[in-house]
Amino acid sequence: MILHEFISYDILRVIWWGLLGILLIGFALTDGFDMGVGALLPFVAKTDVERRVVINTVGPVWEGNQVWFILGGGAIFAAWPPLYAVSFSGFYLAMFVILAALIVRPVAFKYRSKRDGARWRATWDWALFAGGAVPALLFGVAVGNVLQGVPFELTPDLFARYEGAFYAKFAGLLNPFALLAGVVSFAMLLTHGAAWLSFKADSIVAQRARAIGSVSGLVTIGGYVLAGLWLAIGIEGYAFTSEVAANGPSNPLYSEVVRTDSWLSAYAARPWIALAPVLGLVGMVMTVLGLRAGREGATLLWSKLGIFGAISSVGLMMFPFILPSSIDPRSSLTVWDSSSSHQTLFVMLVATVIFMPLILAYTAWVYKVLWGKVTEADVTDSHSAY
Repeated sequence: MILHEFISYDILRVIWWGLLGILLIGFALTDGFDMGVGALLPFVAKTDVERRVVINTVGPVWEGNQVWFILGGGAIFAAWPPLYAVSFSGFYLAMFVILAALIVRPVAFKYRSKRDGARWRATWDWALFAGGAVPALLFGVAVGNVLQGVPFELTPDLFARYEGAFYAKFAGLLNPFALLAGVVSFAMLLTHGAAWLSFKADSIVAQRARAIGSVSGLVTIGGYVLAGLWLAIGIEGYAFTSEVAANGPSNPLYSEVVRTDSWLSAYAARPWIALAPVLGLVGMVMTVLGLRAGREGATLLWSKLGIFGAISSVGLMMFPFILPSSIDPRSSLTVWDSSSSHQTLFVMLVATVIFMPLILAYTAWVYKVLWGKVTEADVTDSHSAY
């Protein structure tokens, strides 16, 4: 027997669907508070020293946190090539804006303190704001569009075809439901950043973060509930019309897909997945209560739980669909028909089993070494601080 046949193709596909979700959630849990802190920077810190305190709460860890984003992109490229090709071509301009914002952020970290001028530093502070706020918003917009279906179709040779110019496609992404999803994403990561600052910053900075995070947390809860109601009554879902070969070839055109009444019908078919939105709401509510009460470590953990539940609720509700098509449902990409080969998924899984624990162990060690609050004395007395 060939080695990779010890794990069946359909199980490997589900494993890699789960691993992709873990990588994306890991990115939101770690780099998410980096983006939230950047978006909060101009509002929670009034003096240069206070802003340095804010920056140094994430300065030592933001580069490591971005590893999750790189791993997620690599996993999409290697495990789900059609998803990589179709999504990046359709979201090209949006991806470009996100990458530009993510590139500006490290430049701002490095250049902000190269000169003492107030205008110079203020410019880079707003660059840090953009580097956090823009991706946080656009990632949510992307999720909102995926839930509605993306306007692409596959040709017989599996070439993805979109209608309209690239700027028209970008403008089409900014529809009402997608913008609501973007607001939820932005508010959620803003709250996560506030929970981090409450945990890592000292004195007045933490107090301001808790005040803003309490408000953004309520916006997150309200927006998340509203998005769920909108999905229930205003947005169609997708379903197969016939049995699908879970270990069949990676060709979406072999499947028959139609629009259905609602994505929320998945909860009737798999009631256990209702745990995800419950965890999301409970985590968000407890985060707001924790911020108002001044609790620190527990609030950060609740925030992570809320993000985990919110993101998981989308993936579990859509399963097995990954990228549905709004103009040709038959072209929709699913777990069963858009993966790499059986052998490729197995080899990648072996590498993941070896290297993922090393990454997790190193990350845990870094956070342990950097444990504790950042104070004004820390940034004024140290020449190595940002």
